[in-house]
Amino acid sequence: MSNTWQEDVQAAVAAGIRISDQHIVDKVRRAVLTQRLPPGTRLPEVTLGEVFGVSRSVVRKALTRLAADHVVDQRPNQVARVRAPSIEETRETFAARRLVEGEVVALLAGQLDDAAQLALEQEAQREIEAHRRGDEPARIEHSLALHHRLAELSPNRVLGAMLTDLILRTSIVIALYKRPSLASCYLDGDHPRLLAQLRAGEPERAREVVDEHLRALENLLDLGPRETETDLMAILGRPSPAEA
Repeated sequence: MSNTWQEDVQAAVAAGIRISDQHIVDKVRRAVLTQRLPPGTRLPEVTLGEVFGVSRSVVRKALTRLAADHVVDQRPNQVARVRAPSIEETRETFAARRLVEGEVVALLAGQLDDAAQLALEQEAQREIEAHRRGDEPARIEHSLALHHRLAELSPNRVLGAMLTDLILRTSIVIALYKRPSLASCYLDGDHPRLLAQLRAGEPERAREVVDEHLRALENLLDLGPRETETDLMAILGRPSPAEA
């Protein structure tokens, strides 16, 4: 996967792929999830239209969908921004995720077939390898993929959908409140420990590991006020002649 939206968009155009509102939604959501697009970033319709080569109406549809998914904030007569949850909302989000994900893994413990268990363990190993080589965006991607897979595997589809939403919300608050001095929110051994409990069929221990994991992650955050201002064009703008 390329490191910038610009490369992705250029590749899509070269391949003859029509840039739709879904394309924009996917790119913005992924950039937020991997912490490349910080909370509070302004998302002007004109700028996004220029970056993706689409009309403002297409951009507007994408932003409306992103707002419905709690990725951006839209207010009348104001430029949309990547959501910047409050400290209170952050604590409530982590509390909700502990409950929901704890129940999901308890339901999954001892119920996964060999292929599903192996796929999760391989994702955890990819996260470890990405961390070792210092590739933080890739590490985040693999961590998110593991948790999203747990949501998809949930035998209770309502809980799975709730978990998918909470994974996104916690990623946003981590991007906002991660300590500036902290290179990574990686917690060594947490994912392998959880997967071991799933394989062993220990529902209550799996629930406890999730609770411990999410509490430790929350404790890595600096839950103090923070101002964020990002130049969107610097992230998404067209390359200079030297880069083209």
